[in-house]
Amino acid sequence: MRLSVLAVTSVAAVSLACQSLQGPRVRQADPARREALFSAVSALAGEWHTTADEEFPGTSTFEVTSGNTVVRETMLPGTELEMTNMYALDGNDLVMTHYCAGGNQPRMRATTLDGDRLAFHFEDVGDLKSADEVYMGEMTLVFVDDHTIEQHWRAFKNGALDHEMVFSLERAD
Repeated sequence: MRLSVLAVTSVAAVSLACQSLQGPRVRQADPARREALFSAVSALAGEWHTTADEEFPGTSTFEVTSGNTVVRETMLPGTELEMTNMYALDGNDLVMTHYCAGGNQPRMRATTLDGDRLAFHFEDVGDLKSADEVYMGEMTLVFVDDHTIEQHWRAFKNGALDHEMVFSLERAD
């Protein structure tokens, strides 16, 4: 009897230890690095207009939300092509999820602010329905000046580059 109680107690202790090892992932981070990345996108808060020569004329709005921890960008609001980008920190990186009008959700990660560029590289894509479906796999945000930014998008299909596009935006407010 004493042996079975000891066995049950041991199994319970091991089970609890395993559960604690499977808990949330904690990311160590450098506060200065995080601040630089998040400040770059949060400074974009407001309304931006695409320049007249763009293939997709319209606006983008950036809004800081969720207790100043997330930036939500709405591209081409109110149109059939409306899309949302969510920017949030993850450890020392800035992660962007692109909620595409095509129905998939690519996730990209930027590790550094390199001068005037914030390059987001492919991490994975949610709800990709087939290998030949196009998805956005890279985006470089270029801070041209205080009133102008560019978004250099690279779309992929079957794991290979399909096409590229550039959105030039000027601050409206």
